[in-house]
Amino acid sequence: MSVRALWIISHEKGENVSIRFSRRFSTVEHRAKRLAGSSYVAVPEESTVLQLLLTELGLSDPDKSYVALRDDCLYRQRSPALELRVDGPGKGTLWPVLAISQGPLILACLCLVDVPPEPRPPLANLLSVSQGLTLLEGLQSFLLGSGSKLDSEGLASRLTMLPSVLLQVCPLGTPLDVPTLGAPATPTVPTPAGNQKQPAWKTGLHRGRAVVNVALKEMVRSMQYGNRSRQDLWDVYGTVTCKCEVEGVLPNVTVTLTLPPNGSPLQDILVHPCVTSLDSSILTASSVDNCDGSAFSGPYKFPFSPPLEPFRLCSYTSQVPVPPILGSYQLKEEENHLRVSVTLKLHESVKNSFEYCEAHLPFFNRDQMGVVDVKVSSGQLDVSKEKNLLVWTLGQKFPKCREVTMEGRITFSGPTPGPTDPLCTDLTAYIKLYFKVPDMTLSGCCVDQHSVQVYSSAKPRIVTSRELQSKEYLIWNSTAGTLSSAVVGLEERGGQAVKGQAALASVLATKGSSFRTGRSPYPYQSLTPTSFDPIPALSTSG
Repeated sequence: MSVRALWIISHEKGENVSIRFSRRFSTVEHRAKRLAGSSYVAVPEESTVLQLLLTELGLSDPDKSYVALRDDCLYRQRSPALELRVDGPGKGTLWPVLAISQGPLILACLCLVDVPPEPRPPLANLLSVSQGLTLLEGLQSFLLGSGSKLDSEGLASRLTMLPSVLLQVCPLGTPLDVPTLGAPATPTVPTPAGNQKQPAWKTGLHRGRAVVNVALKEMVRSMQYGNRSRQDLWDVYGTVTCKCEVEGVLPNVTVTLTLPPNGSPLQDILVHPCVTSLDSSILTASSVDNCDGSAFSGPYKFPFSPPLEPFRLCSYTSQVPVPPILGSYQLKEEENHLRVSVTLKLHESVKNSFEYCEAHLPFFNRDQMGVVDVKVSSGQLDVSKEKNLLVWTLGQKFPKCREVTMEGRITFSGPTPGPTDPLCTDLTAYIKLYFKVPDMTLSGCCVDQHSVQVYSSAKPRIVTSRELQSKEYLIWNSTAGTLSSAVVGLEERGGQAVKGQAALASVLATKGSSFRTGRSPYPYQSLTPTSFDPIPALSTSG
């Protein structure tokens, strides 16, 4: 895998944009020209790349949220691999351009791939994509330091060091097999003598109290429509992150994931390169294949020799039978106002203890809110008339009945127009849920402290945690009639909401996951058991 070009961009909400660092690798570009032949597309000037990249990320024009070539459902984006369409004499498409952002910093690179322009293979089959993302994440960690906030002076200092760093970690455009670049550039202690040789990628050794921290985080996504003409969708994916402060050149650690007796097997498992051995049955379980009940259901053992810095040990998907919260959302247009009716029900299998739980109800393409006469059965309601937004803070618990309601009416009689959205017209609207549940996962997957084995001279302190968090959890208005075929997904992209099943499907295809489809098993609807179909097979018709 090699990189044709690398860019580091700073911006402030799409303004004051500048390329802080760029590097092109002529030897890699020469290889790209030979591989592509007549279909070769040269990398344009920096100003052109900057404009194309900002447009693709939705940052070039904040007032223009819809761009046909980017947001139309016919265009199937495969995030995070972007397409940059170059005009002019050497017009064509640059792909895959990988981009990650944190705060006001965007890191992007153009990878060299030896594949024909069409048809493109799945991103999971391209080693250059995963290695390119690893390179960008390492550079991001190096530039931002230990904190997530951008330190202007620290960033400027690290940018001056970046050319020499790239000579070490990416000579001639080819990344080496090294860990995250946040670690010190030189060993912190001398390499010990003995049979064990310190690997080149391990830049130092830990001295002090031994601590192993294992954090399991599951994310749940859902699209709920509340009508029989369209199936509700949901999926769950998880990551296990480790931070191992253990003495020794190559200490051995084993982390074991376990499931409850009736738990669904983990699927689409990807592991960090530091994992030393693995049962082949763990890696073959795929959500695309029909589950016949014979899949390996654990325990899942991951032996590894850890790097010094925090790292993602593994990621997985899981097929869960129900979403954690089911919602019913109804909007009715009455004389001079909207009638709002919302019901949220927490499933009995979900722990009724939240770190936070909020429901956001935005209203687009209307005048600013006037009179808001809305009552909630639990929690607190905040109104932002300037943003045409209701924020329903449910707090840390649902009531004993595990059901909350909102009823009322809203008039839109403000002096100025409110926010606009090209897809949420008429009664097409949604609720977006934000919640986090500590000490639980939907799949039931957990890491037992006593199952973590560390082969080291000192007995370590073992710290484990798990949590469930929402991600793109949407409930659509069921009275809007037949939804537009475009209004079947929502992906956060450059700070803006970009709808379309194609966009959402590409994200899931990248992660190797699939949506669970079926009727929800709550009183509002009947359950129709269905198989786990991969997203590309889902229909976008109304």
